Amino acid sequence: MAKQNFVWNWKTETINFIIIVLGSVLVALGLHVFVYKADFAPSGIDGLATMLQYASEKFFNHKINAGIFTFALNTPLLIAAWFVLNKRYVIYTIIYTIVVSITLMLLGQFNFPQYDCTGEVGEVLWFGATGNNSHLVAAIFGGVAQGLTGIMLRLGGSSGGVDVIGCMIQKKMPHTDVEKIIAYVSYVVVAIAFFVYGNLNSVCLSIIEIFVCEKLTSVILRSNRSAIKFEIITEKAQAEEIKRLIIFNLRHGATILKGEGAFSGDDKEVIVCLINFRQLPEFLKLMKKMPNTFLYYSTVEGVRGNFDWSKDDETPEDKKRLNQKLQEEQEKIDRQLQNEQ
Repeated sequence: MAKQNFVWNWKTETINFIIIVLGSVLVALGLHVFVYKADFAPSGIDGLATMLQYASEKFFNHKINAGIFTFALNTPLLIAAWFVLNKRYVIYTIIYTIVVSITLMLLGQFNFPQYDCTGEVGEVLWFGATGNNSHLVAAIFGGVAQGLTGIMLRLGGSSGGVDVIGCMIQKKMPHTDVEKIIAYVSYVVVAIAFFVYGNLNSVCLSIIEIFVCEKLTSVILRSNRSAIKFEIITEKAQAEEIKRLIIFNLRHGATILKGEGAFSGDDKEVIVCLINFRQLPEFLKLMKKMPNTFLYYSTVEGVRGNFDWSKDDETPEDKKRLNQKLQEEQEKIDRQLQNEQ
């Protein structure tokens, strides 16, 4: 295999490094504060590290920090990944793993306060909070913390563990459904939690945590731009009018595809366009005036590039046609008013 060449943009990489470090610290804080005292395990390597920390204290009376287990479990995976996966992906994941592990060890060393759900009712446990702290709150905010690992995926890295295993499997077997493998591993971790903590409540909390984590991760990965996608099937003669409405009224571009009616065999035009959410009522109103037109639309979660059509793109001919169209519309309105009188 030819050696891969990597071009680093140091400004971008520096910004990414800062984001990874800050995100890693927040994830570690969330795990330490909300998860470790609530007697449940999150998904993946973090879940295994959490259970090993709990087991070391319960069965051997010597608590070994979860950060040590996180680093130990990820190290062999990252070494293997270095020879298989993209180097930038592995470097980002190494940085994340090191920062999370060190932060967890420091938080444990300095006895950083934790959201404790195990004390007696009324007992002061955490920043004035009492012993009736909710396990549900711990699971929700633990999921929020772990969901921040979506930042790593957005930057092109990962939080290690199961994600690394999944990527290596996909590299060797591209057609394998990696998401299913990751899901199965998460289920196994949840099942193990039942035997470690010895109660069904821990399993339920783990499921809640995983659900919240996945929801936040999907939000982070989703593009901050969304739109409405329209596909309009119309007669060839009508397509020009619709195209003009999209360009001049809504200030958007469009793509026109050639089509054919399955039953009639007539030539059709398929117009594909994206519009902003706020323009939906206006667009539907415009389309009501178009006979022999069938359309459907759906929400597009991610948009890259500029789909707006600027006035600067107008040619003199475009402006002339627009003024003519506006004049025709005004004359139509005037005729309607005269008829009503």
